[in-house]
Formats: sequence, structure tokens, C-alpha cells
Amino acid sequence: MGDLDISEVARRSGVPASTLRFYEEKGLIASIGRRGLRRLFAPDVLERLALIALGRAAGFSLDEVALMFASDGRPRIDRKMLAAKADELDRTLRKLTAMRDGLRHAAACPAPSHMECPTFRRMLRAAASGTMGARRKRAPRPP
Repeated sequence: MGDLDISEVARRSGVPASTLRFYEEKGLIASIGRRGLRRLFAPDVLERLALIALGRAAGFSLDEVALMFASDGRPRIDRKMLAAKADELDRTLRKLTAMRDGLRHAAACPAPSHMECPTFRRMLRAAASGTMGARRKRAPRPP
């Protein structure tokens, strides 16, 4: 497979040409020349774009994604950074699960008013204190 012009890269990757130009400005990808006015890219740009898309889907910023490539363009994925992102996703999942459960309870709560519901009042306190979905510390078990 030969060099690809920007329109071919956009078609094959699903990434708009404007985004490809932006990625090039940020140093995430590099063109290897021009054919007329169109930028040319090596075929391996498609794999690099897939890695960028994967990083973005996992919630990494473009600056964080840029750190995942060595100066020669090869992937250099920091496993500690991946573990930290997984931990962050765990926290987000706990928070979203607590919110979902709270909404389901509020929707079906038999109390005459939500303000009379002890569960809803606990959710209000957790939201006000910023602990909604925080991992609860368990008391140590007796020996």
C-alpha cells in the first residue's frame, strides 16, 4: 500500500480532514509530503489514528495521548497511566451507579414527599458533601 493523501486517510479512518490537520498541528501525526495541495501520509497513520481514537474513547486528553508515542512515532504506552485511568473510571462508575440507584429510588419512592424519605435525605447529604458514589469505608471485622 502506497502513501495516502489526506482525503483517503479521512475516508479510511473516519476522521475528518480538519481533525487530521489539527492532529498534525498538535504533533500527534505527521504528513510525509504533499501531492499538489494535499498532504500525504504513510499507511501506518491509520494505525496511529486508531490508537488515538482508543485513547480518546478511554477518556485520555489529546496531551495524554501524545505522551503515549515515542519521538520516533512508535507507541510507548505507560502502564501506570493506564492503571490510573482505570482507577478513575472505577470512581466514575461508582458515582454513576449511585446516581442511577438514587434516581430509581426517587422515581418509585412511596413517601408522600421526597423530603420525607430517609433514603432521599441521605442522597441529598451525600450530594451536598461531594461524597455521592464514594467508596464506603467498612468497619474492621471482629476476629
